[in-house]
Amino acid sequence: MALKKKPVTGMKDMMPPEMEVRDYVIGLIKETYKSFGFSSIETPCVEHIENLCSRQGGDNEKLIFKILKRGEKLKISEAKEESDLVDGGLRYDLTVPLARYYANHSNELPSPFKALQMGNVWRADRPQRGRFRQFMQCDIDILGEPSNLAEIELILATTSLLGKLDFRNFTIRINDRRFLKAMAAYSGFSDEDYDSVFITLDKMDKIGAEGVAAELKENGYAEESVEKYLQLFQEITYDVEGVRACKEKLQGFLAPEAADSLEMIITSVQSAKEADFRMKFDPTLVRGMSYYTGTIFEISMDEFGGSVGGGGRYDRMIGKFTGQDTPAVGFSIGFERIVMLLLERGYQVSTGRAKKAFLIEKNASRDRILEVLEEAKTLRDKGWQVMIVNMKKNKKFQKEQLVEQGYTDITEVYNG
Repeated sequence: MALKKKPVTGMKDMMPPEMEVRDYVIGLIKETYKSFGFSSIETPCVEHIENLCSRQGGDNEKLIFKILKRGEKLKISEAKEESDLVDGGLRYDLTVPLARYYANHSNELPSPFKALQMGNVWRADRPQRGRFRQFMQCDIDILGEPSNLAEIELILATTSLLGKLDFRNFTIRINDRRFLKAMAAYSGFSDEDYDSVFITLDKMDKIGAEGVAAELKENGYAEESVEKYLQLFQEITYDVEGVRACKEKLQGFLAPEAADSLEMIITSVQSAKEADFRMKFDPTLVRGMSYYTGTIFEISMDEFGGSVGGGGRYDRMIGKFTGQDTPAVGFSIGFERIVMLLLERGYQVSTGRAKKAFLIEKNASRDRILEVLEEAKTLRDKGWQVMIVNMKKNKKFQKEQLVEQGYTDITEVYNG
């Protein structure tokens, strides 16, 4: 049976032009985020299955690539349930591994700790445009900072990066889980209904207000509560004035400091931003991860038609490892989607390095080849990118390929 040439479904091989863009973006990410004081860390791609299935990852926990026990520990014939067979899994995001990392090393780390983490994650998802089963994630997180200075820093760092990649007119949508709960409570929904109500609300951009109202009623919620709930979204403007209106309208349900904090984040970012983007208070923003406890945000781009990044505050996750809650907030950019948009634009990486190629004719002498090697070394010392290859029969096509790769200075080397 012949071996399969194509990669596994949902995963892909990457050609040199894409890798050039990816490598450039990775370098710019590290340079930009480090200028904001973030430090690079790395965690293993395999996590304990108990950590991955701790009911913190929402629907992603249904998409885990699970790993069988190895060697003598794997006793298939004696297994009665999945835990008898599985002890690990490929990480589905970088946040759960970061929480474990911080819980394990907090005594060795500064406080607050500003972490930068990049790496592949895996989800057994349905592949589509901009979505794969193996993909790179890029997260920045601030651990140990309870104030909204952390959110402000994360948004400014992320938007500064996007601006350097020539993205403009994108939108940072921002909300707070405390607003979501206060609006639901004000409308008459009970605590145990919140998750179900928010799942429906999260469909607002797809099915509209009428669709949300219809689904909530179909799920058995009181018509009075549903109408009161939807009326709120019609009355509130999606800006700082909307935040202030919520503070007034939801008295007794929403802590005033939650509204003050969100207003400060929006106004501070708008005042200090470097890139060209909009800040938008969006009371319909939910974010699916159950570990979020406060501020939540997403990046929307019209050219993609969806989110290309997001994050929020998760103050209780680390406490599940240590027994003591630690303030934490993070922002993740959709690395694969950003790279895809750049490639679709025909984005060219400007390295500033001159490229030269030597085509060596097959009869060239040993001394002539040594001369070329010495010249190439001198050029590389000066910062050039130099390629030495044997000349092919179809020299014209070979030179055309080199020009496409950026080698505009091509020298043919003969014996004479």
